[in-house]
Amino acid sequence: MKMTPSMLVGGSLLVFWASASLMVFMPIAMMWDIKPSDQWIPLSKDEKEGLDLYKKNGCSYCHSLYIRVNDWYDGTERISQAGDYNEMQPVILGTERTGPDLSQEGGLHPDDWHRAHFINPRTTSPLSLMPRWEFLGREKIDRLIAYVQSLGGKNAKVRVARQEFWKVQSVAAFEAGPDSNISWIHQHIPEVWRPMPNPYPATDADLAKGTRIYEQYCVNCHGLIGDGRGIAAQYLYPPPLNFTELRRNLIENKYIGGIFYYQIMNGITGTAMPFFKKFLESDKIWSVSNYVAVYYVGYTDANIAPKGIDASYETIWKNPYPQPDTTKEKP
Repeated sequence: MKMTPSMLVGGSLLVFWASASLMVFMPIAMMWDIKPSDQWIPLSKDEKEGLDLYKKNGCSYCHSLYIRVNDWYDGTERISQAGDYNEMQPVILGTERTGPDLSQEGGLHPDDWHRAHFINPRTTSPLSLMPRWEFLGREKIDRLIAYVQSLGGKNAKVRVARQEFWKVQSVAAFEAGPDSNISWIHQHIPEVWRPMPNPYPATDADLAKGTRIYEQYCVNCHGLIGDGRGIAAQYLYPPPLNFTELRRNLIENKYIGGIFYYQIMNGITGTAMPFFKKFLESDKIWSVSNYVAVYYVGYTDANIAPKGIDASYETIWKNPYPQPDTTKEKP
């Protein structure tokens, strides 16, 4: 077959229209009559303004707004559906995952955590690459927060309501004084966790690992010396826990490892303390628990009874840290 100008033009047009059909017309036809999903909720005025700010400031360059089918195998709880984005024009889902996907972000953190994060992301996430948004001003940041808290539809509304419910109680407990505050926190830790010692010996290597984890995730709220006065504390209420004042309250029948573990794993809903169960392996949670216990509380229950068989990896270790005197009444 001889190539002629007419064949070249005709072939080019054929390739163009075939590509346009696959990439433009077919998607439009498939989404022509999309019904709202079972999780969709119309955006409020503040949430719509927050969406506009999200678009104008290029948030989609680093964050996606959808969970892919292949994400299901990573343990995600719900795959995004076309109906989740009903009435959102234009739909800007983003393809980059430089930052976390935000499609289910609503209610995972309280508003004050988001406020600190938008003003300076390093206050809540020391290793974050996200730029500061303080220049937007308080009003626009609050609009962005409203939009982020809407992400996840009905599920997000439930999570936000849960944060607000426990926020009232956590503030009341904090304002009642440190002893009442710790008592309130402990009464919401399941009984099975309270008598559980840390199974990892607080060796130098383990404490070094705990130090690194504390610096990466905890220091900007709880501070360099564990006094709850990190750079994020000015935005948070109730403020982060002051570990240095908690020795007499934190030790219940000489066990603190399980208490720390549960709080780090599950967070304290209603406060800015987030859950880390999806970000830190069990070993790292125990290590940072040892770090806080040794350096700020001055005692660790690491590797004491009741205990099972030590892992073959564990070294022989004797607890050098002073044991609490449980015979005396707490002041």
